[in-house]
Amino acid sequence: MTEPIVIWGAGAIGGSLGAAFVRAGRPVIFVDNVPEHVAAIRAQGLRIDGPLVQEVVQAPACLPGELTGQYRLIFLCVKAQHTAAAAAQLAPHLAADGAVVSAQNGLNELVIAEAVGRARTIGCFVNFGADYLEPGVVHYSGRGAVVVGELDGRTTPRIEEIFALLQRFEPNAVLTGNIWGYLWGKLIYGALLFATALTNESIADALDAPEWRDTLTRLGQEVARVAAAEGVALMGFDGFIPAAFSAGAGTAALAESFDLMVAHNRRSTKSHSGIWRDLAIRKRPTEADAQLGPIVAAAARHGLRAPLTERVIAMIHEIEQGRRPLARENMDQLGAEVAA
Repeated sequence: MTEPIVIWGAGAIGGSLGAAFVRAGRPVIFVDNVPEHVAAIRAQGLRIDGPLVQEVVQAPACLPGELTGQYRLIFLCVKAQHTAAAAAQLAPHLAADGAVVSAQNGLNELVIAEAVGRARTIGCFVNFGADYLEPGVVHYSGRGAVVVGELDGRTTPRIEEIFALLQRFEPNAVLTGNIWGYLWGKLIYGALLFATALTNESIADALDAPEWRDTLTRLGQEVARVAAAEGVALMGFDGFIPAAFSAGAGTAALAESFDLMVAHNRRSTKSHSGIWRDLAIRKRPTEADAQLGPIVAAAARHGLRAPLTERVIAMIHEIEQGRRPLARENMDQLGAEVAA
């Protein structure tokens, strides 16, 4: 019998991936820290809703403390701020020759490597649309980039195996020798998404707003400068061109990048980001520190500053704490404050 794949975090990303693996005939174990979610999966299976897939998959589910045994492949799919705790919990369950795949947002591979070792850490980048709706239910709203690679860029038998598995979820998945280029490219896009989440506007409307284009451009360029200092060759995805934010790219490349981002998001049934949903609907902390904090830290290491990124983090926290409303004025203020 094929060894089970452990999905650690059965929410939007983990639930969508795990369901596809089950559909492909692979045994899966869902691990999640929400008792109601685990109970619902045990009782009725995990339901995937959305325009592309509607199904219920059956697989074992347990809380972190209930998992026993060791496994060769664990997909870590928790929110970025929970990575360190989750990595410490899963470490005893990772086989000596096993690997953890970071199907998350941010540079969580660095955190995972501290817990299980760099040799047992796999870089992964995802950009598909999905949301956790309620216990036992995940909404898979749209296809997007799925990229995987060894941290050192080598092509190994295990990365080819993981790549083939991910192709069962996304046929256009990419095996790359430059996973850091994709991760930093997504950080630029992620910074823009955090800025759009300061408002109640949809992602597409916020990115398309002429009055905010300069602020969003400067934010993207700020992150691109840090990536350049890190020696990263940026990689694009889903029409997004992160190199357009690099020094000397020109206004035409920037305009094309924004047009493609707007077009991609207008096609998606997911109008708002998960960041906005955390702020407006779930009323819970976002991944701001875990995703954007490493940008600020990397900038400091290279003697650079990231004032727009720092201000976005601060404004997100003010919204989380109820000291700032979600409003269009936040974007106006962001640009004015940092330009002053």
